[in-house]
Amino acid sequence: MRESNTADVPLLRLAGSIGEYLGLATGRKRTPKVFVAAVLLACVAWGAAAAPGGSAQPTREAVTRIVVQIQRADYEGDRGALKRLYGELTPFVEDKELASRVRYWRGFALWRRVINGFNDSVDAKEQEADLTLAVDEFGKASASDPAFVDAKVGAISCLSNLLYLNQKNSARVQELVAQASPLVKEAKGADPDNPRLLWVLGPNLWRTSAERGGGQDKAIEAEEKGLAAARKRKTTASDPLEPSWGEPELLMALAWSNLNRTTPDLNAAEQYARSALEIVPYWHYVRDILMQQINDAKAKAS
Repeated sequence: MRESNTADVPLLRLAGSIGEYLGLATGRKRTPKVFVAAVLLACVAWGAAAAPGGSAQPTREAVTRIVVQIQRADYEGDRGALKRLYGELTPFVEDKELASRVRYWRGFALWRRVINGFNDSVDAKEQEADLTLAVDEFGKASASDPAFVDAKVGAISCLSNLLYLNQKNSARVQELVAQASPLVKEAKGADPDNPRLLWVLGPNLWRTSAERGGGQDKAIEAEEKGLAAARKRKTTASDPLEPSWGEPELLMALAWSNLNRTTPDLNAAEQYARSALEIVPYWHYVRDILMQQINDAKAKAS
């Protein structure tokens, strides 16, 4: 038997009043039990919707707690936690209000699991499986909310990483390009200054020749533009389920780009990396891998 809850008392009193009004507690003609049950259920539903702690708020709070953990696990490089947290969002995928964001963060968890996996030399088949699932999650997020640009951004990055893994398979490359190209066009058309879009496009520009509109300078230009946009938008971010990440990621990207450009700027690389760590001190990749690469390059140069 369920424990007594004082919050139920007003509802019981209301149900009792309705029962009395209908003649249940008197000698008057009794009302059919099915009808009474329906009335009681309506009372409970009304109470759940009207109560300050109704079901919608606890659901949002539960999802938010998981999302915060996903972002932390990403920075810490905890691939096991990312897979587990992806699963913990499963009960919320059918929530009409939150479905698109739940699907986004499920895709995000798998996406970042892959990115961290590249640092750990994870098997390519496992990486491809995670990316394929992530693309599906982002696609479902877009289906729930067609105006949700960040779902397209996540899918673009996952498809780009699938291209990298399948670069020797020309048929697969063509298939992936056909999926990614319209998403890039849609995202650029809807929100060209989206800092997360610019972060995702940076590596693509880096790998594209100058003759085709890419190159190192174009990549760095996109990352600098994205950083400025991220800082400008940061003050307007309020809902934790809306993607607002980007500033530390763009700082990291600029650190990497300045380290790896044809003529490295190691001082700039170090400054960008340290700025990223000021925001996220526990970022495993920047703290333990990228900073070491920068220090090694500086030692070699001197």
